[in-house]
Amino acid sequence: MTLTPDLTGGPIDPGAAPARLAWRRFRANPGAMAGLIVLTLMVFAVTIGPYLLPYAPTDIDLRHIREAPSSAHLLGTDDTGRDVLARLLSGGRVSLLVGFATAASALAIGTFLGVVSGYIGGVLDLFVTRLTELFMAVPSVLVVIVLAGVLGPSVPLLIGLIALFSWPTSCRIARSIVLSVRELEYVQAAHAAGTKGWRILVRHLLPNVIPQVAISGALLVAGAILAEAGLSFLGLGVTPPAASWGNMLQEVGSFTKLTSLPWLWLPAGAAMSLTTLSVIFIGDGLRDALDPRGSR
Repeated sequence: MTLTPDLTGGPIDPGAAPARLAWRRFRANPGAMAGLIVLTLMVFAVTIGPYLLPYAPTDIDLRHIREAPSSAHLLGTDDTGRDVLARLLSGGRVSLLVGFATAASALAIGTFLGVVSGYIGGVLDLFVTRLTELFMAVPSVLVVIVLAGVLGPSVPLLIGLIALFSWPTSCRIARSIVLSVRELEYVQAAHAAGTKGWRILVRHLLPNVIPQVAISGALLVAGAILAEAGLSFLGLGVTPPAASWGNMLQEVGSFTKLTSLPWLWLPAGAAMSLTTLSVIFIGDGLRDALDPRGSR
């Protein structure tokens, strides 16, 4: 049997599972693999790290305020003597929770509405299409700021508000794929064989939709992390003494601290940048792995 090469230069076994081929293409992308490693280490650090430190993120020690990094405090201390490393890891939990929970919620809502409206069509499709246009036309940042200010900042509220204005992207992707796939011969054959509508959705339409919305999900994670950081920076996200990367940046407060006390803001800024870049690189790798025709 002749093996033909794939886009990574290696031979493809025609009987190999699509998932294995996608993983091979993903591994061939250095940026995607680097992003996956960095994100895995970040998740591991924020999950396990706080239990390994001798300080809690809210422990105040007024005898050691604004101390530079040392063996006792690896990333220094802040204005009230709290350990910056402990707050960095604790804040990372919140930021990653907001990012992944927001993306999961937005993808679930958008994919469901897009698949159902694209498959059923008619009045439902028209309604969902106009609804997505409405949400995309609304200045979401301003609305989120106003609602967070009125209702009071909290992590569940942040997740809900950011997801509320993030689902239209995945909805449009899912709908466009369903509109094209539902006309293919094997879907029409399933209809002719009397297959129930929900079985067609699950067995024939969703497998085509999920890989594409997963790619947009990576961008949603990065966007949600940045949105949480921005709202926390404005005092509308996670409020002290609880830590997040956004309110760690907000605590700098003056140009003097920015220049003379870089350990107060640089770790949070670097962690947020590394995490968002990693997620974006993973999304780029997923695009090339799941849609090789679009690879450059």
